[in-house]
Amino acid sequence: MPFKIIHERPKCIACGSCAAVAPKYWEMSEKDGLADLKKCTMNGENEERIVSDEEAPLNREAAEVCPVQIIHVEEIKEEKKKK
Repeated sequence: MPFKIIHERPKCIACGSCAAVAPKYWEMSEKDGLADLKKCTMNGENEERIVSDEEAPLNREAAEVCPVQIIHVEEIKEEKKKK
């Protein structure tokens, strides 16, 4: 089952916790010092990325260590097709 990571970037306080625990997915911007979700797409001001089951746990850890709780890992539920 895929998961969506949502990062409310404007609320980031640049503590670097996410990048410390999951550097494969997170880095600190050289432009403004805020966290960036690697390989993301923008949805308004939020960064989003779809990840697999295997990638979700490390990103959940990044969400848990975020002191301002602006990283969300949500399961993407498949819609059942009507017959």
